[in-house]
Amino acid sequence: MMFNVLEGVINNFIDPPLRQSVDPRYVLSDNFAPVDELPPTECEVIHGSLPSCLDGAYIRNGPNPQYLPRGPYHLFDGDGMLHSIRISQGKATLCSRYVKTYKYTMERDAGAPLLPNVFSGFNGLAASAARGALSAARILAGQFNPANGIGLANTSLAYFGNRLYAFGESDLPYAVRLTSNGDIETLGRHDFDGKLLMSMTAHPKVDLETGEAFAFRYGPVPPFLTYFHFDGNGNKQPDVPIFSMTRPSFLHDFGISSKYAIFADIQIGMNPMEMIFGGGSPVGSDPAKVSRLGIIPRYATDESEMKWFDVPGFNIIHAINAWDEEDAVVILAPNILSVEHTMERLDLIHALVEKVRIDLKTGIVTRNPVSARNLDFGMINPAYLGKKNRFVYAAIGDPMPKISGVVKLDVSKGERQECTVASRIFGPRCYGGEPFFVAREPENPEAEEDDGYVVSYVHDEIAGESKFLVMDAKSPGLDIVAAVRLPRRVPYGFHGLFVKESDLKKL
Repeated sequence: MMFNVLEGVINNFIDPPLRQSVDPRYVLSDNFAPVDELPPTECEVIHGSLPSCLDGAYIRNGPNPQYLPRGPYHLFDGDGMLHSIRISQGKATLCSRYVKTYKYTMERDAGAPLLPNVFSGFNGLAASAARGALSAARILAGQFNPANGIGLANTSLAYFGNRLYAFGESDLPYAVRLTSNGDIETLGRHDFDGKLLMSMTAHPKVDLETGEAFAFRYGPVPPFLTYFHFDGNGNKQPDVPIFSMTRPSFLHDFGISSKYAIFADIQIGMNPMEMIFGGGSPVGSDPAKVSRLGIIPRYATDESEMKWFDVPGFNIIHAINAWDEEDAVVILAPNILSVEHTMERLDLIHALVEKVRIDLKTGIVTRNPVSARNLDFGMINPAYLGKKNRFVYAAIGDPMPKISGVVKLDVSKGERQECTVASRIFGPRCYGGEPFFVAREPENPEAEEDDGYVVSYVHDEIAGESKFLVMDAKSPGLDIVAAVRLPRRVPYGFHGLFVKESDLKKL
């Protein structure tokens, strides 16, 4: 009780006035507001029919605070909640469950928040000092043990080694499973037999041919970047520390080709002093820094062959794909043009998808924009990871973090051509999420790259209704072939994936 009173004093008397980016009255408005858990509930197919290749589950992760914030709150700070639509023989079942992280469980049992929010809790010097002291007191009182992790698991999911994981890059992944009736269970925090330390990226790259997964972790102390991978059975291989990353950078995602891993050292970095003394975000921009790309062999055992190439102004948060071309490497990614707004004003962000080619022999870097639109959350046919792909499906920011539609890009078009070949706008005040591609015949090696469907959750803010949409990826209008009315709204979120039925049975 005393700790809760002290928390109230900090929120009401010590915190400086809340900026819009951390004011919960703004951040949690409309369909960003949290929802309660939902047990498996049958859905109604209101248009068309669900293709048989969707037998399995589409699962999307996102922030959903367990308790309404009493102080500052950033969009990235919510507890992870998984929204799964389980499909079988044309019928659909929706389930929404929290990832039962250590943080979630401790706070649920306590009946109140125990930990300060990472992106917003340290709001100026006085509030930072007060929250730091309060957190130390809670630890000494035995309310929580930070050694068990403080992560949210709210960002993404990945399936490899016959396991399904929920990720947040500040902690270890949490293994989860779906039951036969479509419910979601958290199996626990996973350290891969003690071989995975502290944290890993929320964007591991899974090679469907080999079953391998490639990943990294980053942090505020050297080595600022560590690369590693998992074999086809899900066993973690040794760390490769990258000491040529000389200062902490915000490394949310990376690229993987058949020969290399590609890392972006961008103009966004960790900024703890600004967070504490200036009341700003823990992540900030440095306009004087020159962005660069680091390329290391895919199976490197040390960083001796790491090469860095300057790519001024190339600031990526997400990578779409990468591939090899003779003596070159190509990476495809949205470039954040308004990098100074990355954490504070998401609505002012404009991301321009670029194709960057690096000649490893000459060091020449060639850059080509492929669309002038504000696009992010770009996805490909997962079978083309690390290979030269032709098609990309990306979300339209209108503005970010709201997504008004989906475009299909043909990145094989010539230089400086608009590559949009198909698009779908969801409708007035209808907003969706990351598009995900599901192949119609995933086992057919002769199938065309775009032979499949694009799926996403979409919410109608006027009707207050959420749907699951299935779009024909080959059609020029990304035609809706099936729509499922969901039994209650699904809040806007981050990343998801489709897991086929045969893989669900292995969990």
